[in-house]
Amino acid sequence: MRISPDEWVFFSYGAFELNATISFTWLVMLLIAGASWIVTRNLSDTEEISPFQNFLEVLVTGLADQIQDVSRQEPGRYLPFVGTLFVFIAVSNLLSVVPGYAAPTGSLSTTTALALCVFVAVPLYGVASRGVIGYLKQYLRPTPFMLPFTVISELSRTIALAVRLYGNVMSGAMIAGILISITPFFFPVVMQLLGLITGFIQAYIFAVLAMVYIASATHAHEVKTARADQSSKES
Repeated sequence: MRISPDEWVFFSYGAFELNATISFTWLVMLLIAGASWIVTRNLSDTEEISPFQNFLEVLVTGLADQIQDVSRQEPGRYLPFVGTLFVFIAVSNLLSVVPGYAAPTGSLSTTTALALCVFVAVPLYGVASRGVIGYLKQYLRPTPFMLPFTVISELSRTIALAVRLYGNVMSGAMIAGILISITPFFFPVVMQLLGLITGFIQAYIFAVLAMVYIASATHAHEVKTARADQSSKES
């Protein structure tokens, strides 16, 4: 039994290996890009829209509402990044029902790469919202002695993001494989259904946590701006 899609090698030449993780990651990206192109090439602003456009609008609106609920901020600037994370993880996990497919999110290398994207995005959004000095000040609050603990917290939550997603996807695949070998009829179907639900939930949790971290890096600036606007209106 393959624990990780990294172990499933399609082609190797010297030090180069084309494994399932790389192959299915590119497959997922091509599917998402192709579906996006097909849906968005004939968008309509009338009441008569295609089912695909309707699904896209529901998805985008739902993601925007979730981002606004989590961050209490305008979702427009966060939607492309958080939405891409959610869609990629969700599609990667939901395709697990296809025979011969291995979810790239079952590889620690993939989940680490996604977590690193969040790790880089958090300070970028924070600096863009609060400025370099304003963002760096949070590492020294309430006292400069908190700096090493804050840095450790940043690193540990990145590791937690990667390991949480990897562990849930990998464990689900292993349980399904064991049940298939024991009872090849009823239980595998149930596990596949549970796997679809779990995969969708994991995508949602990862996206929400990413937004929570970004919101924590930008929230102080938004609060100050809102208070300033309120004061100017009252005066």
